[in-house]
This record gives sequence, C-alpha cells and structure tokens, in this order.
Amino acid sequence: MTKQSLQHPGADFPSLSRHKIRFCFFTMVAEAAKMAKLTERAPEDDAYHLVKEFVLSVEKLQEVQDELDKVDDEESDKILEMEQEYNEIRRPVYVKRNEIIKAIPDFWLTSIFVYPPIVLILSIFKYLKSVDVVDFKDDKTLGYSVTFNFNDNPYFEDTKLTKTFTFVDGETTRITGTPIKWKEGMGLVNGVTEEKNGKKRPLVDESFFSLFDSPLEHDEDNGDEEEDDDEEDSEILLVPSSFL
Repeated sequence: MTKQSLQHPGADFPSLSRHKIRFCFFTMVAEAAKMAKLTERAPEDDAYHLVKEFVLSVEKLQEVQDELDKVDDEESDKILEMEQEYNEIRRPVYVKRNEIIKAIPDFWLTSIFVYPPIVLILSIFKYLKSVDVVDFKDDKTLGYSVTFNFNDNPYFEDTKLTKTFTFVDGETTRITGTPIKWKEGMGLVNGVTEEKNGKKRPLVDESFFSLFDSPLEHDEDNGDEEEDDDEEDSEILLVPSSFL
C-alpha cells in the first residue's frame, strides 16, 4: 500500500490528480518568481501593484501548501504505523488458520475456483497448501509479498512461488516474481496463432504462471496509457482478500 493510497479521498479526486495539482502549483510559483524580478524594476503604477500582489499571494500559497504536505505526511506515517502493528497481530492468526486448512482437502482449489476472474486456473491449485502475505517497510521503500506454498507437484520443482510489490517513495511500483523451475515438458505452451488478417503472432499462455514472468515497473507519472496497461496487469495479480 503506497502513501498516496492512504490519503483522504479528496487527495485522489478523479479529474484532478495530486500530481497535476502540484505541477500547476509549481508552474505558478515559477511564474511568480519571474514576475518578482519584474517588480524590482517596474515603475509605481497599477500593473506593478497587481504583479506584486500576485507574487505575495503565491508566496502565501506556498506556505499553506507546505503546511498541508506536512499534515498529509504525518497522516500517512501514522496510518502506516497502524497497518504494520495490525499486520503483526494478524500473523499468528494466519498461522492458526493455515493449520486448520491443512485438514480440509483441496481447500485452496475450492476457494479459488469460486472466484470468477481466476476460474481458469487449473489443477495446480490442488497442490497449493497455503498463501502467505507479508508487509515490509524501511526508510525508503515499503511493500508486500505474496507467497504461494505448494506441495510436491508434477509441474515445477519449486515449493514456493513469491510475488513482491515494492513501492519506492510512494511513486514507482516494482513488481518481481520467483522464476519458475519447470519440470520437463511442463513449461507454458508457446507457439504462433493466425489472426483474421492472415498475420501470425506469438501465442503465449496467459495463466496463473504469468504472475511470475518478467518484472514490471510502474511510475505513477508516466501517463494514462501506461496506467491503463498496468491496471490490466494488476487485475491478474489480485488475490481475493476473503481467503488471504
């Protein structure tokens, strides 16, 4: 969870994001700085006073914005501290739940198959024994990891597959996954498929295993198009909270 996502709802107003507001604000500050230089040599006329009033207003706005940023940072820090505290409280509860789940045959297979977006995930989940979610935080980064713990299975050598989401300075999201060591003949099927116009393109099997392919990196300032692409990726990466 990023700091930005922890702000009050007004901070994420859909048509005017925080980044756009800051851009407009700093543009105005830069313009005020230019005008301030003009007032140093402008005559004592109405235009002079208007420019000077504008510069003073922007300077006051800067002070208020700094104060607001400080409040937002304090709010985010406290919410993050509370999140970390309750994550620790949840850990032993998760452990207790996992112990109970071990006695229920095919629990994860049944639980996940009732969730429509990932209903196509096949029999690999018959070998899934637990899912662990761990949050972490240091001075510059925060994030969480989701670890799928498997029994021995005919698909791959690994008993653990981990997907890690790291948020750097609340701006850039780094997503990495465990490289899968496939058993012979069990890798994803890749080939070519023919489109309606006769052209051929690579065929890649999009499934649960795609979660652990090449890492993704998302910068929140990269524009709407990349944001839409990453939203599509994130839909695949979601794990229903009902069974985490």
